[in-house]
Amino acid sequence: VRDLAIGRTPLDFDLSTNALPDQVLAAFPHAFATGLEHGTVTVLVEHHAIEITTYRSESDYSDGRRPDKVTFEADIVTDLGRRDFTINSMAYHPRRGLMDPFGGWDDLLDNHLRTVGDPVVRLQEDALRMLRALRFTLTYNLVPAPDLVWAIAQERERTTRLSVERITHELGRMMNAAHGQALLSFIASGLLPVIARRLFGFEPDNACLTHL
Repeated sequence: VRDLAIGRTPLDFDLSTNALPDQVLAAFPHAFATGLEHGTVTVLVEHHAIEITTYRSESDYSDGRRPDKVTFEADIVTDLGRRDFTINSMAYHPRRGLMDPFGGWDDLLDNHLRTVGDPVVRLQEDALRMLRALRFTLTYNLVPAPDLVWAIAQERERTTRLSVERITHELGRMMNAAHGQALLSFIASGLLPVIARRLFGFEPDNACLTHL
């Protein structure tokens, strides 16, 4: 939905439903349980893999990355409310149209990046969201909300718990982003030197590294 809103061709389509995973598995002849603990079933349609996930809420992030508890829900607004950023909390139904309870459409058109709810809480739930904030900003030429940059500055050490593989994957996608200058918005967060320390064992100057 995010890409369609600005005229980009999406890489894939993910679906959400109030049907439980077992019901999704029973509804399609080529369906595979690829993430039942999180409500996700992968369905093959004309050789395309489509992930279908049951509406859910999440709680208790003891490892700072994934929820300890997942509860299946009947309401899509509850499901959208667990997302990281407003631009990722939109849904589209071919008959009901756009569902955007958190203002993601306006944020995308206004080039703003905001979290759904309190940014500190969102980053404490999943430290990878800090790197995702950088990637979305660089990819879509956004301006991060001041409270998001402040929250990253407060929580940046949490990224040291991320695996090197996850960090390098996000960095690799950033390197291919079109709007590198947007990274300057994150100087005050001091995040990049922490990432460099995690990867290389030393902490370079924040402003120099960000400009580089």
